[in-house]
Amino acid sequence: MLMSWVNYPTTKLPSRVFCHSNKDAHFLPNHIGIHRNPPNLFPRNCLNFSTDPIVSLPTNLASVMDEPKNLRIGSVTADPNDKYSRELGVAVRAVHMACLLCQNVQENLISQGSQQVHSKDDNSPVTIADWSVQATVSWVLSEAFGSENVSIVAEEDVEELSKAGATGLLDGVVKTVNECLADAPRFGLTAPALALSAEEVLEAINRCNPSGAKSSRFWVLDPVDGTLGFVRGDQYAIALALIEDGVPVLGVLGCPNYPMKKEWLQYHNGYQRILSRLSSPTSESWDKGCVIYARRGSGNAWMQPLLRGEKKFIWPNSAAQIEVSSIDNPALATFCEPVEKANSSHSFTAGLAHSVGLRNQPLRVYSMVKYAAIARGDAEVFMKFARAGYKEKIWDHAAGVVIIEEAGGMVTDARGNPLNFSEGIYLEGLDRGIIACSKATLHQKIISAVDASWNSSCL
Repeated sequence: MLMSWVNYPTTKLPSRVFCHSNKDAHFLPNHIGIHRNPPNLFPRNCLNFSTDPIVSLPTNLASVMDEPKNLRIGSVTADPNDKYSRELGVAVRAVHMACLLCQNVQENLISQGSQQVHSKDDNSPVTIADWSVQATVSWVLSEAFGSENVSIVAEEDVEELSKAGATGLLDGVVKTVNECLADAPRFGLTAPALALSAEEVLEAINRCNPSGAKSSRFWVLDPVDGTLGFVRGDQYAIALALIEDGVPVLGVLGCPNYPMKKEWLQYHNGYQRILSRLSSPTSESWDKGCVIYARRGSGNAWMQPLLRGEKKFIWPNSAAQIEVSSIDNPALATFCEPVEKANSSHSFTAGLAHSVGLRNQPLRVYSMVKYAAIARGDAEVFMKFARAGYKEKIWDHAAGVVIIEEAGGMVTDARGNPLNFSEGIYLEGLDRGIIACSKATLHQKIISAVDASWNSSCL
């Protein structure tokens, strides 16, 4: 893996933000001011600019504070007859720990700038968080089930960390991993008796390799899905799934920056941090970060907020049961698509959206947070049609598929076929693209529109 230092563009914090989806938007009382020169946190073109340092918020601020829709409080219980009960418990713990690790790394990254960001040979970014999460999750799974019983497929390797000149980088990863694992008892897990050495951390990372994808049973991990969003202070996800015989049977999505209120998805995460500081220290109005999970066949998907302060993780735990949206009218539906255009055609999805009657502006979100948005009922459609030559990888979809399906939605390729996770690290046999929907009626309309539009597309 060839790597180099890269600088990713950021812009200064816009001094005024408008919520275009709410035509009745107005200003906070007393015209709350924002410093004109805060740290550079924002990607270009993510927000609108003005010279007036005022925050613009919806008039229906009270409704923003209401409990999210499509949530039911319930209890996730451990069924001794469920063969996946232990796997799910360990996986949720591991991803929750990884979320807190990433939050800490992201805060440091934002304060220290792009010096901590590397570029892989495909020009995609990678950070200490990617390697640290992979090592942490690998270690936790191996300790829980025995390394000889665990096969893991994940995105990162140890090539860069093993170079003679990478001592400082490796030291940072080792330090981050050990800080995270030291917190394991808070999650009901056993911490290492001694801090892991550099060799042990490399071994944990290297334990994850593509050959495991040929097994009948393996874990698939994307340690930081949406690294570009991560380095920009925006949305990203930690995704872990267990696959048996080519089918995801467990899915866990950690979304450290996902706001607990749907309305705040339209604001860049860096701006959410500013807004949170304007509220009462005891207010939960600006809470963010959750872990969403599901087990195939259960008919349920669950969401829990990330731990705050010194709270201990409890399992089985009380969590919010999530369901897909009940909206089946295309004119009222919201569709998600990737932020970046490199591997997806925005023009094609825009044409499809128009042809099926989707009128709302697309929700462009980094990473598998798009799957979380569908499962939580915050959006109704996710469409991705890759450009020629790009092949979808299993770790970018496995966890999200089982979560949406258990929350009541559908995920298929553009022919209506289930996604195939049995042919290695790529989704082989994928027909044109991926369509995830909250309702079968929307799903069928989009598939019909794809068939009608495909021959005239330039993908």
